[in-house]
Amino acid sequence: MKKFANYIDGKLVPSTSKDYLDNYNPATGEVYSLLPDSCQEDVEEAVAAAKGAFPKWSGLSPEDRSQYLIKIAEAVEQSQAELALAETTDTGKPLWLSNAMDIPRAAANFRFFGHAITQFASESHLVDGVALNYTRRGPLGVVGCISPWNLPLYLFTWKVAPALAAGNTVVAKPSELTPHTASLLSEICIKAGLPPGVLNIVHGAGGKVGQSIVQHHEVKAVSFTGGTATGRKVALTAAETFKRTSLELGGKNPTIIFEDCDFDLAVESAVRSSFTNQGEICLCGSRIYVEEGIYEKFLGEFVKQVDALKVGDPLDGDVKVGALVSQHHQQKVLQYVALAKQEGGHILCGGDRQVVVGRCERGYFVQPTVIADLPNSCRTNQEEIFGPVVTVQSFKGADQAISLGNESSYGLAANIWTSDLKMAHNVSHKLHFGIVWVNTWLLRDLRTPFGGMKNSGLGREGGFESLRFFTEAQNICIKL
Repeated sequence: MKKFANYIDGKLVPSTSKDYLDNYNPATGEVYSLLPDSCQEDVEEAVAAAKGAFPKWSGLSPEDRSQYLIKIAEAVEQSQAELALAETTDTGKPLWLSNAMDIPRAAANFRFFGHAITQFASESHLVDGVALNYTRRGPLGVVGCISPWNLPLYLFTWKVAPALAAGNTVVAKPSELTPHTASLLSEICIKAGLPPGVLNIVHGAGGKVGQSIVQHHEVKAVSFTGGTATGRKVALTAAETFKRTSLELGGKNPTIIFEDCDFDLAVESAVRSSFTNQGEICLCGSRIYVEEGIYEKFLGEFVKQVDALKVGDPLDGDVKVGALVSQHHQQKVLQYVALAKQEGGHILCGGDRQVVVGRCERGYFVQPTVIADLPNSCRTNQEEIFGPVVTVQSFKGADQAISLGNESSYGLAANIWTSDLKMAHNVSHKLHFGIVWVNTWLLRDLRTPFGGMKNSGLGREGGFESLRFFTEAQNICIKL
């Protein structure tokens, strides 16, 4: 059975305990590999290696650091087939999705920030006849990057790439549920000649490894993506040492469909935004609001298309919905479906475990589920499910749509469908979400700020926002 290793000071090493955790293939329900059960001692070694590498790495020119990142991007692209299969084996998502989204985006993250750092500039302010002020931005030192299980390499590189580009050295923790592609990235970095200690990857449980990274006094900042409850613990721990944090947390995102929309496109996109990656994307639209004039028409066509989604073996090219990441998560999602029934919801399709014959008969599959007739205030409509489950209800007019959309403790992303440009602007400005898509979904520009309001997080990532987060501003004032 394959055993993954930590990547510390340029070498692949076991944990100090020599103990391992089981790693499951969620499509088959079987253990297929082992990852290090690391602890504080391993984090200490990684931080020491990162601290030792910092002076030389931060002393390189942005152009030199850029070349390393672009070389890694090229290596990721060359290893796409291996990385995509590893991602699918770890997560249960369809292989075509890993090939189309996860691995290309991981390469793009390295390439984008490799170029962005060469264009990163600061400000100067001339006080006529008196003084010149200019802003210098320098790397922080050792930083921590903690990434989730739903888009493992995609979001791991989203954090690591800008941190390295800005001149920091990194101690990173991938999710213990999906360690495979981070392990392969370790090998890529070694082959690419990344200097030892610049990037260190420590595998293991969040309570031991993640906590040790966040509380370490030498770690100057932490970028975390994950659940809101864990994010709150990260923030509280980091606050004790005034550690800088960027928190991208949960979402309960509304899709708002007006009567004047492009109906066919709106339905197709609603299906995609609800069930891509089994609904395990923080940006998925899990609350669908449809203007009353087209509500019944929408329900009929939406349920028809959802019913047609093929659930099954993620290696099957025709499969649209794969397995959920773990048995525990499968049980959680099904418990929310049961809760929805108790709250008076009407299951229009799905609502149960999906049995897949063959090698995946023990896999963690759930049928794509559509629920209607629930009040907006119920738990099913207010709590993050993070699976292939959506609720649908009608609204009357823009004001009610805005009210329903904002009635949530989350504020990550929203989705509007309308042909009225003036109304699109008006509704977008009144929605309390960090991202609003109009007549599209998941159309990403890496230059734009990414992050949420309310319980969906703290801070922004993406483009120069990431480079600002991973650098310290210093004002220099020179009297003329």
